Amino acid sequence: MLEGRRLTRALLVWDPDEDVWFSDGLVLLDFEGEQVEIVHQKFDEISITWNMVDPARPLDWAGEGFRLAWRGGVPDDLARLQGQRLQAVELLTWMGEDMAQGMVAVGFLFPHGRVTIYNALDENGMEFKDPDRRYARQRLSA
Repeated sequence: MLEGRRLTRALLVWDPDEDVWFSDGLVLLDFEGEQVEIVHQKFDEISITWNMVDPARPLDWAGEGFRLAWRGGVPDDLARLQGQRLQAVELLTWMGEDMAQGMVAVGFLFPHGRVTIYNALDENGMEFKDPDRRYARQRLSA
């Protein structure tokens, strides 16, 4: 169960050469030792795993030669959520009448903010405001 646990670490895959978030990589959220790893692929795939990734190991992007590293503290909105207790987890399904219809995002709600990790057309996207009204929300027992 994640509800009530503090977000103790949030890591993104970072491209240090470009100094940007490598949004094709995993988003790693650690809740007092329970680690959730999320990645979106293609236009309609999401992978959510638990405690499978060791961020102490070097990153290798399928042998493509990218120099990548884990980075915490970015973006500022995500860093501000650290230390807060998780209140709820939501699965969000996009109901808009466009090519993203049916896409699933994951929302994490905290006392002073939220983060939604969504499919940004074959990569991860992140929002820190209330989800668009075109999402159907399903609150989970985390």
